[in-house]
Amino acid sequence: MPSDNSTPSPNHATPSAASAPNATPIDITPWTEKYRPKKLTDIIGQKDIVKSLSGFVKAGNMPHLLLAGPPGCGKTTATLALAREMYGEQIHECLLEMNASDERGIDVVRGKIKDFARTVSLASVPFKLIFLDEADSLTSDAQSALRRTMELYVSNTRFILGCNYSSKVIEPIQSRCSVFRFRPLSEEEMKEMVQRVATAEGLKIDEKAFVALAYVSEGDMRRLINALQGAALHGKHITEESVFKFAARARPKEILEMMNFALEGKFVEARRHLHTLMINYGLSGEDVLVQMYREIDNVKIEERAKAELIDKIGEYNFRVVEGANEAIQLEACLAQLSVLGKKEEKK
Repeated sequence: MPSDNSTPSPNHATPSAASAPNATPIDITPWTEKYRPKKLTDIIGQKDIVKSLSGFVKAGNMPHLLLAGPPGCGKTTATLALAREMYGEQIHECLLEMNASDERGIDVVRGKIKDFARTVSLASVPFKLIFLDEADSLTSDAQSALRRTMELYVSNTRFILGCNYSSKVIEPIQSRCSVFRFRPLSEEEMKEMVQRVATAEGLKIDEKAFVALAYVSEGDMRRLINALQGAALHGKHITEESVFKFAARARPKEILEMMNFALEGKFVEARRHLHTLMINYGLSGEDVLVQMYREIDNVKIEERAKAELIDKIGEYNFRVVEGANEAIQLEACLAQLSVLGKKEEKK
């Protein structure tokens, strides 16, 4: 019989530090969910819309809603906060959340949505909510079926439809909804969110890093927080360089420098600069063209030439999106800039 003091064999598994009872669990929640506002009053921006939604909660009644706006501007967050304040702990029984880009056919409307809509709410609020995100992805037949469902079960269910483009939602649905148009967040609003996260996570953020975060996010709060979390992987001190590296964006001055080389007729130098940017930052052809477009106002050429430049960038962007070779198209675009620069010199 082995003694009590016998040592474990090499093959015997010992508990790891991670599985110890007192070990601190690692929080793996993405920051976009961790810092998603839980209340309407916590939402940054969209003040008029938040005020209207708070009025619906106070009244305990609401019409169908159509929330339109670009990605990451708060449509889903506002809907979940509204439902949470309206239903409290009964939110899971009273809210059906679906993404129409995954389930976009008429069978989904006739099945899952209709089955949920026809049942009666057991909560204190006499109706349930169906949140259909990316409703502009629904087929025409599905939208027509949805319109009829919205009419039939309005006493039991209210619909909240989220979309990027309200023009892609058929008119009969739009006429049955109160339309709220969300706008991209301002730089001040994004800075407020960055400071909120930085305080909670103990981050130190340079002023130039704030500007970089606003530049790469383009008013998209989700993209902003993802960029911040990615930059934080390099350390608690967030710099401009760490932001651009993680977001796969070049510094605006680097894009502008490349464009100026081309306009000055230094095509070989501009081409070398392009290749360096694509290798260092992992930029796609479309990324480069979009950043070139954003720098047009800073290029020192006449207004007529700027209009011509936008036309050229639009043409090459279309070619890249359609599947043409990125390197060839970008170099051809720089060649067009060189030609444009020579025209400006002659004037």
